[in-house]
Amino acid sequence: MGRKILVFLFLTVSLCGSCQASNVRWVDFDIPAQALQKAYELDVASQGQEKELSWIEILALAATRKGSGKVSDAQLRQAAEDLRGDQTMEELLGAQKKYYDYYLEAYTSVLGGLVGSYAIRPPGGTWEPAYGLKAFCPVAAGWGYSHCQDFGNSRSFGYRRKHLGNDLMGSLGAPIAAVESGTVEALGWNRYGGWRVGIRSFDKRRYYYYAHLRKDAPFAPGLKVGDVVNAGDIIGFMGRTGYSDKENTNNIQTVHLHFGMELIFDEKEREKGNEVWIDVYPLVEFLAQHRVTVVRDEETSAYRRAYEYVDLDREEMG
Repeated sequence: MGRKILVFLFLTVSLCGSCQASNVRWVDFDIPAQALQKAYELDVASQGQEKELSWIEILALAATRKGSGKVSDAQLRQAAEDLRGDQTMEELLGAQKKYYDYYLEAYTSVLGGLVGSYAIRPPGGTWEPAYGLKAFCPVAAGWGYSHCQDFGNSRSFGYRRKHLGNDLMGSLGAPIAAVESGTVEALGWNRYGGWRVGIRSFDKRRYYYYAHLRKDAPFAPGLKVGDVVNAGDIIGFMGRTGYSDKENTNNIQTVHLHFGMELIFDEKEREKGNEVWIDVYPLVEFLAQHRVTVVRDEETSAYRRAYEYVDLDREEMG
C-alpha cells in the first residue's frame, strides 16, 4: 500500500471519533495467515508473564514499520520484543506513530474479540477454562472444503458487481458454524445469497454473512432473528440456493458457502449503502486449525456442537 493511500486511510479512521458520519470507505486487510498465526502464538505465549501481549498490537506495530500487513516472523518477533519494553509508542515510532494508530484501529475492527478467555464442558465432564482462539472456522470438523482468494472477482447476477466474500466449496448439508459469538440480525431469503444468516458481533463492529444455505432446511432448528449464538454454534447447512427472486430456489451451480465480513464504523453511513467489506481469505486460512466438533441431535436429526461453550470475557461459567 502506498504511503499516500495509507495516510488517507489513517485520516478517515481518525475522523471517526470527531465526526458524526464516518468517511471510512474501505480497509486494507492484507495480513497472511502465517503472520496471523505467528502473532497469535506470541500473544498466547505471553499470558501469565509480567507483561502480556496483544496479537493485534504486535501486528499493528510490525505493519507500521513494513508499510503493509505482509510482515515476516522476524518482524513480528521484533515487534513483540519492543512491546515488552518500557518505551512508549511515540518513542518507538516517532512520526510513524500516526500510521500505527491506523493499523491498530483497522486490525482491531477485524480481529477484536477473536482471541481471549473461554471454557468448554464435554458431555458428562467439568468446565475446562482456557485462553486462545475463540473464533471458529465456518465449516465444522469432518467436512472437507476448498477455497481460493476470490475477493473482488466479478459477479453479474442482478447487476455487475464485485464479490465481497470468500467462497468455500464443500458438500451439501455440511454444518456451518458461527465464526464469532454475536446476535442474529438477518435470517431468511435474499435474491443474491439465497437462504442466508447475518450475525453481528457483540461489540457491533463486525457483521458476518453466511449465504447460499441448503434448500428446504437451511438453518439450525429454531434459529431466529434476535437470538444470541456462541462462536462454534451450528447456524445452518451448506447448499446452493440464491440468484433468484423465487424463494427456496437452487440456482447456484456449485454447492458452497459464501462467507463475508463487513466492518461497521458508522451505522448511518451503512444505511446509505457505504459498506466496508474485507478479504476474509487469510482469516479463513488461519481459522482452519479451529473447527468445531459436532454430533447429530437425536430429536431434530440436525447437527449441533458436541460440547458446551462459554465466553469468559462476557459471562461466567454456569
